[in-house]
Amino acid sequence: MHMPTLETERLLIRPFTLDDLDALYHILDAELGTEGAMARDERRRWLEWSVLNYEQLAKMYQPPYGDRAVVLRADNRLIGACGYVPCLAPFGQLPGFTLAAQATTGLSTAEFGLYYAFSPAYQRQGYASEAAGALVAYALDVLKLKRIVATTTYDNAGSMGVMRRLGMRIERNPLPEPPWLQVVGVLER
Repeated sequence: MHMPTLETERLLIRPFTLDDLDALYHILDAELGTEGAMARDERRRWLEWSVLNYEQLAKMYQPPYGDRAVVLRADNRLIGACGYVPCLAPFGQLPGFTLAAQATTGLSTAEFGLYYAFSPAYQRQGYASEAAGALVAYALDVLKLKRIVATTTYDNAGSMGVMRRLGMRIERNPLPEPPWLQVVGVLER
């Protein structure tokens, strides 16, 4: 199940290559410096694993999980990352999620997750919505998914804005646990 390069008006969403290391490290670890920030050598090992992962998942007929490079069509500049992730959480505790039977059990379910992260220099210009929209279209039209989710924190208004532009319903976790499951965007067929 190889995922082709996706094209939008302004972007290409393609597999990462080892040549992307410097730009990727700069965006994810130096600029964004999020909780999972890595040292350059760690990011290189992650990138090597990611590149190998594309082929291995395809050989096993698995979904095209993993990060993809988001580059500008005009100059091939790497501006972010996006992709699909397996997402395991107690989604049934969300008020509008269609797993009501699991709400009281606290059991986790696996969902098909959407991921995106962009350089601050390219945020608030519609690039995240454009790239995520291409991924959603591929997931619904080609992979024939029933549902896609995306998660974020209570204070990430930008990410919630992307979710809304994609047509996702925003669900807030009414419980304090797990602490990383705060806001979920849900798009159902």
